[in-house]
Amino acid sequence: MRIAVYGGPGRVGSRIVAEALTRDHWVTSISRTLSGDIPDHARPRIGDAADGDDVAKVASEHDVVVSAMGPSRTGGRPQTFVQAIETLAANVGTRRLVVVGQGGGLEVAPGLRLLDTVAYPADLRPEALVHLDVLQALRDAGGLVDWLYFAPAPSMTDGPRMGRYRLGLDSAIGDAISLDDYALAVADELETPHHRRVRLHAAY
Repeated sequence: MRIAVYGGPGRVGSRIVAEALTRDHWVTSISRTLSGDIPDHARPRIGDAADGDDVAKVASEHDVVVSAMGPSRTGGRPQTFVQAIETLAANVGTRRLVVVGQGGGLEVAPGLRLLDTVAYPADLRPEALVHLDVLQALRDAGGLVDWLYFAPAPSMTDGPRMGRYRLGLDSAIGDAISLDDYALAVADELETPHHRRVRLHAAY
């Protein structure tokens, strides 16, 4: 499989790239600069998710497009991230688009989101709200876009790799998952798609 990963050098993206490479897939790690963690044998590429023409070119060269990007944590406009996802959705054509999400919008009880609970970290709440806009943008993209919003558990740790995970949809099913096991879940879904146009959730 030919897999393009926007945000490939990042903390989450690099794990997805590495996991896909262990399965002998052809992986392109895309970022606006070539800095960051690019695993051996990945194909580095400069690209911008906000450039529709370039997104279309990337999509034409790959079987699936993954967004492992996130909103700016250094003062950038949150809407810029939402617009980048909208551009991806508008230009991937018939290719599948898998968006690495955020778990704050998951429900812990009917009508109660995780981000609205006292236990949810206040510093993560703005990012969670931006991701809700991203999810809505995907839902508004229309039935021709083959998208998946894939949220990890609220706490994503550096390890250890357990080699297992559970999946849920809109309701939170667990508090934590390691980066490697989240990447495992993503790679499994890339290889054998079972979920389309939904919010998926991976946790222990």
